[in-house]
Amino acid sequence: MIALLLYRTIADHIVPWAVTLATRMLARSLNMPEPLVQSTGDYVVAQVTAFEHSVGRSLCPFRLARLLRAWWRCLH
Repeated sequence: MIALLLYRTIADHIVPWAVTLATRMLARSLNMPEPLVQSTGDYVVAQVTAFEHSVGRSLCPFRLARLLRAWWRCLH
């Protein structure tokens, strides 16, 4: 019960506060407005997600191993 209470306290209060603090510190260090830092972060997340879904799947080690085995069978 106490662990759940601690977890909820951390998740509900401390994590959002830490994220806000980190965003403000980053915005000040880059000398940019805070909303611009947040929207840039959203843009980067969207770009990484798009990359993972397009190119990342083709670079999957299991898929590459299957292709290599199929290519090797065609040679022999």
